[in-house]
Amino acid sequence: MKRLLIIATAVVLALAGMAFADNLPEYQLVLKDHVYQPSELKVPAGTKFKITVHNEDATPEEFESTDFNREKIVPPNSSITVYVGPLNAGNYGFFGDFHQNTAKGRLIVE
Repeated sequence: MKRLLIIATAVVLALAGMAFADNLPEYQLVLKDHVYQPSELKVPAGTKFKITVHNEDATPEEFESTDFNREKIVPPNSSITVYVGPLNAGNYGFFGDFHQNTAKGRLIVE
């Protein structure tokens, strides 16, 4: 009985977490010709949010930030979601690890 209660609690918490993730502010980035569009995103300070990265290129890219500690492969012609924050006010860089010369961007946290 105790084990069943623990499993039921875990399921409820997991579902609540999924519902919470759906309610987060969402920002869109498009990767095309190895360039992030837009190159700057303004996001609120102190708030968790998600970034959806759409890779329109025929090659993979790695969305990465050493400033807010994220890295995730974006397959060609695919999308990924990255959860970020909450962050303090400031500027945080991100880049495409496979095309660092062109795939650059910045979060402006206000």
